[in-house]
Amino acid sequence: MPARKDTDASVSVPCFYGAELRFKREAAGLTLEQLAQGSFRGISFLSQIERGERRMPEDLAKHVDERLGTDGFFQRRCEDAAKARRAGIAEYFADIAELEKLARTIEDWAPVFVPGLLQTRAYTTAITRSAMPRASDDEVEEIVNARLDRARLFAGQSPPKFWAVLDESVIRRRVLPPEGMAELLDHIAEVVRATRSIVQILPETAATHPFMMGMARIMTFFDAPPLVYTEGLHSSQVIDYPALVMEYRESYDLLRAAALPPEASLAMIEAAAEDYRNEAQEQHRPELRSVAQEQLQQRDRR
Repeated sequence: MPARKDTDASVSVPCFYGAELRFKREAAGLTLEQLAQGSFRGISFLSQIERGERRMPEDLAKHVDERLGTDGFFQRRCEDAAKARRAGIAEYFADIAELEKLARTIEDWAPVFVPGLLQTRAYTTAITRSAMPRASDDEVEEIVNARLDRARLFAGQSPPKFWAVLDESVIRRRVLPPEGMAELLDHIAEVVRATRSIVQILPETAATHPFMMGMARIMTFFDAPPLVYTEGLHSSQVIDYPALVMEYRESYDLLRAAALPPEASLAMIEAAAEDYRNEAQEQHRPELRSVAQEQLQQRDRR
């Protein structure tokens, strides 16, 4: 049997928290299954907390303190671990942001916005300011940096296989001026080619399709069961019940079947980028003519 790989507690606050949980559990002579009993949480959930991969909910922290006799330690430090994890990231997305780094595959359905892993700084800034009009510049910058930082997982030793289905309206919606939209779509095409990811476009002609709901994601892992993540405006849900995960899996497969093939989808993205680029050039031409006329007038006055 291979040696157990212990969590490096020095990596982060969540890792320290998880390593302490494992130490206290083993000192009490309990298995993960025994500690999970009566908590309404699964063994895999507790295991991920011990590895610093998931946030400890308050109800579970209370249960752990009672079972391990730790005098409220895990309840008191629960919020500290959560804060360290979610700098610049919405609390309801914090666990998924950590799990992205461990995923074997990530499959996104994006009906409204470009998936976070494919966004540019200008695009992220625009949608953040739209959603949080009262946020300070520093708050917006923190969110933008955190989202762009997530894309670094593509540069890791074992990056996840990424697949995304985008509604056609996502690439047509003018979140940015034409130059910014061209940059965004060029970036998507570049990431797809560089990482061998797959992006499909669900055409606007598909009036109905198998996934007519909000944003959703399916993630698989090397050493843990698959899960589904769904998101609303200010909340989300993580689903790991096997039967439900299978139903989402089937719906996503049907969605992919209704979308354009990957090659045609990429061609549509690049054609849209070129259209935006041409539009930007047309907008600049009056300015260039005005500058040229002014230069001619100045020369004539001489």
